[in-house]
Amino acid sequence: MPANRAAWRNVYFYDASTGAALGGVYQKGSLTETTLIWALNHVLLILEDYCTIKHRASGRLITLSSNPVVPGDYDIYSKGPIKVSDEAWIFRSISHSVSGPEDIFRDKVRARDGRCVISGVVNATAEWGSWAGYEAAHVFPLQHENLWIELDHGCRITNKDSAAQSSINSVQNGILMFRHLHTLFDQYLFSINPDDSYKIITFSPNNLGIDGRILDPICRDLNNPDSVSDEVLRWHFRQCVLANMRGAGEPIFETDFPAGSDMMATLRAEPYGKERFEMELASRFVDREGEASRV
Repeated sequence: MPANRAAWRNVYFYDASTGAALGGVYQKGSLTETTLIWALNHVLLILEDYCTIKHRASGRLITLSSNPVVPGDYDIYSKGPIKVSDEAWIFRSISHSVSGPEDIFRDKVRARDGRCVISGVVNATAEWGSWAGYEAAHVFPLQHENLWIELDHGCRITNKDSAAQSSINSVQNGILMFRHLHTLFDQYLFSINPDDSYKIITFSPNNLGIDGRILDPICRDLNNPDSVSDEVLRWHFRQCVLANMRGAGEPIFETDFPAGSDMMATLRAEPYGKERFEMELASRFVDREGEASRV
């Protein structure tokens, strides 16, 4: 069964007028009051007017500040009813494989970043062409290219690269990171908030040492036309807020399928299982087509 994001929360939100639970979040330390106010008013809740947020134990109203959110229960006050948003959450495929047009994407992300931009660790073997352990991650998932086109996310890409067959494979939609961090990034367990000095915020207990770090500037140099798009980073951060803070939270999917394991049985038992299985098959079919075309 998928892991439960709500299980490790240490911050909880309640409708002050009804006592109904609205959601919550795990605070590792880097989530600020300003970010919480934004998340509740602009992402998580449907309100007639801005809400007021009170820490129940202290009676303190939170303010637009860089103060870290204190763990505990919070009561939400607002004029009129408070409803939880039904904004779509976009789940991602479990695949890390790349081929065909994605080779260009990978190579450009490697050339620009040269390091894991989350941890800041430089790839010391890059000059010999070894990138073991490092992966180029799409910020907006490649598996949802149809949605990318439908929502005109291509307008977020300012450097139109004729070498890329689709703007979703633009280097501006990618960042380089360690493989294990790529898995967590795809599961929406951490993200980058470009509106809080590019701070990295984690949404689950961990010993990764990345919570509160700042995204390495090498990938976001405004003088570089290949810099990662702030807009796609905002999209990913918003998805993390939806996945981790709304209601009971979204499922965390199994990603480890060694040889001989029954992937289909696992997917059948998970939410979005049918959709994920179809996406995985489609991505593998595209990979094989790409390999065949290069033979």
